[in-house]
Amino acid sequence: MGQIKLNQVTKSFGEVQVIPPLDLTIEDGEFTVFVGPSGCGKSTLLRLIAGLEDITSGHIDIDGMDATNVPPAKRGLAMVFQSYALYPHMSVRKNIAFPMKMAGIDEAEQKRRIEAAAKALNLTDYLDRRPGQLSGGQRQRVAIGRAIVREPSAFLFDEPLSNLDAALRVGMRLEISELHKRLATTMIYVTHDQVEAMTMADKIVVLRAGFIEQVGSPLDLYHNPRNESVAGFIGSPKMNLIKGAEAQKHGVATIGIRPEHTDVSMSEGLWKGTVGVAEHLGSDTFIHVHNTGLDTGPGDMVTVRITGDIQAKHGDEIYLTPQLDKLHKFDAQGLRVD
Repeated sequence: MGQIKLNQVTKSFGEVQVIPPLDLTIEDGEFTVFVGPSGCGKSTLLRLIAGLEDITSGHIDIDGMDATNVPPAKRGLAMVFQSYALYPHMSVRKNIAFPMKMAGIDEAEQKRRIEAAAKALNLTDYLDRRPGQLSGGQRQRVAIGRAIVREPSAFLFDEPLSNLDAALRVGMRLEISELHKRLATTMIYVTHDQVEAMTMADKIVVLRAGFIEQVGSPLDLYHNPRNESVAGFIGSPKMNLIKGAEAQKHGVATIGIRPEHTDVSMSEGLWKGTVGVAEHLGSDTFIHVHNTGLDTGPGDMVTVRITGDIQAKHGDEIYLTPQLDKLHKFDAQGLRVD
């Protein structure tokens, strides 16, 4: 079992409340991602669940038991941090074994768990190496292995891939997702990278200033963002949010259109603009369009995404037409209008 429930949980540092009263349920076996901009409270919330920070009020239940005042080591959780925190003088085998040794687990059981974790993480051939002889991705796998052997009811990941380069991030993202499928254990994962959130999560929790903005599946948040904040955060490139006269034509304060839901022509369309930067990625092209006359905020730029390539270069005239059935509408308070 690995259900975690937060009931009216708050956290304050002195007079500053960083987590207002918050309710959240993470179901057994679920991969839940906390996502949001820097300072939104996602890592603080994870540390409250882990017991590394004391909650100010409310309570946390783990597997139906009140764990609010239970020490971190007795909550049945395992945490993987941004830094690998491996012992450089110890072999991979001894690094993975360390938490079991501290817990007094017998050597035969330690051996069984180490071999199972190493096999799951493709570390079998590296057990006798030291961390300095491993790549960044391998070291992160060792840190995950050290968590696996504790056989926790839930894994807590605090931005575990942020120290890796782009290629390793993609590889480790897939490995953690595969690991979740094999172990079927609850995982809570903190990231500021919404692409990681979209590709890994069963459920995404979007946070801003300590508040939960929206909870839902990746596609639910993509297709039905509750407000402008979620709409602008989920999706890459991010949604174009347009205010002013163009929004008023639709009877709202703001309209949103995703870059991939905008048709592009070099000869005709609803909005005329000028090509700024065109990013040719092969399978996709991102075009950043200026001088449309649309109120999109600083720079008044509109970003569009097309499949394949297009012969558009800096300074060209270009025409954009939003797919009206994919338009998102928001009121003056930034809330979704259906």
